[in-house]
Amino acid sequence: MQLRESHKLADTAQQIVGGFLLSGPFVVTQEVWALARNMTVYNSLFLVAVVIAIGYGGLYGADTSRDPTREAAVVGVPIRFISVMVVAFGSVGTLAFAITAPDLFLPDLSPIKRLVVTSRVLSVGAVFSVVGAVTTDSLFRTE
Repeated sequence: MQLRESHKLADTAQQIVGGFLLSGPFVVTQEVWALARNMTVYNSLFLVAVVIAIGYGGLYGADTSRDPTREAAVVGVPIRFISVMVVAFGSVGTLAFAITAPDLFLPDLSPIKRLVVTSRVLSVGAVFSVVGAVTTDSLFRTE
C-alpha cells in the first residue's frame, strides 16, 4: 500500500507568505485596475488557466521529487494544489478588500460592475501570487 503525503498547515503558511508577497504590488497599482476595466471574460478565463498551469507546473513539473499521485487529494486533485490556488486568488482578494482598493480605483462603477472588475483584477494578480506561493512551497519544504 502506497502512503499518501500529507499537506501540513506549515505548507499553507509558506504559500500564504509567498502569495501575499508577490500579489501586493499588483493590488495597489492603478494600471492593473485600468487593465481590468478593459478585459473581457475571455481574458480573465485565459489568465485563470495560466494561473492553474503555473501552479501545477511549479508544484509538479519543476519539482520532480513531488508526485501528485502520492499526495493527499480531494476528488483526485492534490490538496497542495488546491491550497496553492486558494492562496493565489485569495491573497489578491484579501488584499483588495483589506485596503478597499475597489472603492478607491472604481468609485464611478455600480457595486455589481465593481465586483466584476475586481474579479478580473484577481485573475491578473493571481498570476504573480501563484509564482510566490509555489516558490515558497518548493523552497521551504516540510518533510
